[in-house]
Amino acid sequence: MRLKNKVAVITGGAAGIGKATVQKFVDEGATVAFCDVNDSLGNAFMQELGTPHSYHKVDVADRSMVQRWIDSVAAQYGRIDILINNAGITRDAVFVKVKDGQLVKQMSEEAFDLVIAVNLKGVFNCTQAVAPCMIKQGGGSIVNASSVGGLDGNFGQTNYAATKAGVVGMTKVWARELGGSNIRVNAIAPGMILTDMILSMPPEAQESLKQKPPLKRIGTVDEVANLYLFLASDESSYISGETIRIDGGMVNGT
Repeated sequence: MRLKNKVAVITGGAAGIGKATVQKFVDEGATVAFCDVNDSLGNAFMQELGTPHSYHKVDVADRSMVQRWIDSVAAQYGRIDILINNAGITRDAVFVKVKDGQLVKQMSEEAFDLVIAVNLKGVFNCTQAVAPCMIKQGGGSIVNASSVGGLDGNFGQTNYAATKAGVVGMTKVWARELGGSNIRVNAIAPGMILTDMILSMPPEAQESLKQKPPLKRIGTVDEVANLYLFLASDESSYISGETIRIDGGMVNGT
């Protein structure tokens, strides 16, 4: 019960790492308000959890929608102790592809803008909405989802890597700016995690991915949820401004 009497807000909580984190926090005693853009998954999960937890359909890229949600959570529960900025998307494409001297393919402006809006601006929107509540109550913990792609880069992910690198930068700034109000801000950087996307791959493709990390396996969503839990709890009370990799020991170029 490491989160007993805590109120946690979690974005992208209806599936994958987000869902595992919601369940982990509930099991550890937190009251959880989670959001997602997939209403069917969100409502189905909410039926499993029941009260006092809550679900809202929220697009984190929509500033006014985020503010209304956070205001309602603060009004309902009276406080917000933890923010997990987990929501994120990918729209992978090569930056440019030239064949015989002619441009044949490139990442679209729409794909770039959408990933920036969700993965970077969404984190900004949610944190700025929650921070005043945490300041008034005298503290809190904010954990942002970065990625090894933001630290090392990844082929075909100009947009995604840019957002995840940006999250690392914002995490450091906010740790400095909010630390005086007893608010800790950290980030996690997952590597290959066994989500639905990887599970949908052919077995031989999954086996190939397993060979990349030194630990020779793909991480689980529960392992990522455990790291979120540690950084959200008082066990990490003197850790702030950090980005912690959870990637099985992957080293760029190996």
